[in-house]
Amino acid sequence: MPHPHARHALVTGSTSGIGLAIARALAGQGIDITLNGFGDAAQIEGVRAGIATEYGVRVRFDGADLRDGAAITAMVAQAASEFGTIDVLVNNAGIQHVSPVEEFPLEKWNDILAINLSAAFLATRAVVPAMKARRWGRIVNTASAHALVASPFKSAYVAAKHGVAGFTKSVALELATHGITINSICPGYVWTPLVEQQIPDTMRARGLTAEQVKRDVMLAAQPTREFITVDQVAALAVFLCSDAASQITGSNIAMDGGWTAQ
Repeated sequence: MPHPHARHALVTGSTSGIGLAIARALAGQGIDITLNGFGDAAQIEGVRAGIATEYGVRVRFDGADLRDGAAITAMVAQAASEFGTIDVLVNNAGIQHVSPVEEFPLEKWNDILAINLSAAFLATRAVVPAMKARRWGRIVNTASAHALVASPFKSAYVAAKHGVAGFTKSVALELATHGITINSICPGYVWTPLVEQQIPDTMRARGLTAEQVKRDVMLAAQPTREFITVDQVAALAVFLCSDAASQITGSNIAMDGGWTAQ
């Protein structure tokens, strides 16, 4: 699938959930992987070693805090020096906070914009020169249905994800003649540990069963009434990195069970 020289992908927020599925799918294409994210060190090492063993690729981990611009720049430089150029960048890391706007904590606003939006800018900025020099590159952003439409009480997240959508379009125009594509995947509700963990709290808060929470709260927006899987998101990311997708750039691709068609 990948370009014959595409041998190294950096995937942010890849210690669990969507990011981990994308990292595994790219490793399955024979691409070396730099993982990034938070979590228990022993658990992360298990994930790293597991991918390396299963797919026969080199896998390294960088724990850079994506709120820190200097850490992002250093992460890219270190990854490039250890594994050679970064051919594929997946800006996946994201955090969420739910609050009415007048009560929204400033610190949460700043963190959400930093991790969901500014980190994508800083990592892209750092990888583009080498991609231009090689005349090949793939940048994939994990955006959200909230890059296209809004929900209440998620002002920071929706603002950041709309920002990612605009950033994607603008950079695509700059890189269009350089053999580099940049696109965003815009998933609706994806079944991840992060989503699963919200269910007990929502059951208590709303007096609902787990099934009711899934159907009436989480999937109410999705006409299919089904969760997207992490592997489906990963498969689209792999396709966007293929030569078949070389004319897809500047796109914000909905994968949302029909949510944004309404």
